[in-house]
Amino acid sequence: MLTLTENASSAVKNLASQIPTTTGGLRISEATAPDSGYALSLAQAPEAGDTVVESDGARVFVDEAANVALDDRVLDARVAEDGSVGFALAQAV
Repeated sequence: MLTLTENASSAVKNLASQIPTTTGGLRISEATAPDSGYALSLAQAPEAGDTVVESDGARVFVDEAANVALDDRVLDARVAEDGSVGFALAQAV
């Protein structure tokens, strides 16, 4: 199952605080174009079939297609000086 670093958990919680619901989180889905990676979006709740990953109060919803590919991955985040957030996936050790 996808896991989150402390940085990713903090970033997801911060982003999700912009959603007017306590059940919201970051949603990861396969991008619509082939070989273009994953799409990230804020969601008020998981969609049917999503796997919900919770870590230190952060919620990440992973769609069915992405869940298989991300099963052994770790989500990390880095916050830039301007406040923008960059996410990266790494192989779990």
